[in-house]
Amino acid sequence: MPRGPGAAVVIAMAVALSGRPAAAQTPRRVAVAPVAANLEVGRTVQLRAVVLGARRDTLRTGVRWTSSDTAKARVSATGLVLARDTGAVTIVATAGRVRGTARLTLRPAVLVGAGDIGQCDLPGAAQTGRLLDAIAGTVFTAGDNAYPNGTSGQFATCYDPAWGRHKARTRPIPGNHDYRVPGAASYFDYFGPAAGDRARGYYAYDLGGWRVYALNSNVAEDAGSEQETWLRADLAAQPTRCAIAYWHHARFSSGPHGTSTRTAALYQALYDAGADVVVVGHDHTYERFAPQAPDGRAEAARGLREFVVGTGGGGLYDFRDPQPNSEFRYNAGYGVLKLTLYPRGFTWQFLGVGDVRVLDSGTGACH
Repeated sequence: MPRGPGAAVVIAMAVALSGRPAAAQTPRRVAVAPVAANLEVGRTVQLRAVVLGARRDTLRTGVRWTSSDTAKARVSATGLVLARDTGAVTIVATAGRVRGTARLTLRPAVLVGAGDIGQCDLPGAAQTGRLLDAIAGTVFTAGDNAYPNGTSGQFATCYDPAWGRHKARTRPIPGNHDYRVPGAASYFDYFGPAAGDRARGYYAYDLGGWRVYALNSNVAEDAGSEQETWLRADLAAQPTRCAIAYWHHARFSSGPHGTSTRTAALYQALYDAGADVVVVGHDHTYERFAPQAPDGRAEAARGLREFVVGTGGGGLYDFRDPQPNSEFRYNAGYGVLKLTLYPRGFTWQFLGVGDVRVLDSGTGACH
């Protein structure tokens, strides 16, 4: 450090060479980007902060990140925000005595889709695909994705033109028609890693604070099977979370395939763990059931609410005798089920093709 009469000259030269006056080292403004964003619950967004001096030059000064409501969103020391609940929150970046802010709108997650989809000689798949164009969120399929035999050619010509543009956000499961190709090979080739392990065809993921189970009713699912054991273990690992499962073959249905005990063990595992919703296909109808116990008894407190949504594009079926606890039935047209997932509950809408009519709707709470 220079001392004596020449010290001021040395400091002035250093400042001149640096291109900035000493006063510019004091933070005068913090710019945060993005300054506003919409964020789905359970998702993250990376915020960036730039600290500016008196001449708007960038300073190498760190910032401290805080959230106005940590119950709604948490922010890390590096500006990574995790949305935890719906609403609005302000994220603040502070440097010295100045700060910058970002305003985030936190929205619920959406899961939307149907089963029994790609049939080339019918218009339904193209119609339901256009419904998806206007709905943000994660797309599910409830099996029988490409008719009649689930071949690679049928995926390319019957499924892909209708729903393929949503492939990047689709979390599928297979149906029995997909397994007409041995091992559902064309299904797994088409969807790739999004379809899970080829030997299993079932998997789980997180969405909006919910645990979502994409199950495979075409492989062993009885009590003690690998799939049922895996499902029980995963449910036990997170006992306080809302949970939804979807697979192809219906446990309860008023359609021609009817109620079946085929998936009873999966339903039982979900019920035992306090899960909330089941979505299935196989019967080409839409049907909503009141919450039920595994044996079909109405049970408002702990029962699972099942939706049959086989209205993705395959030929529609007639109903047979209505099953106990069947609350709503529709088979006059195609449509998709939209589930909006909140941290402690959900809403549903069954949207018919044409003018996006809401044909059925309601709300439910997590157990």
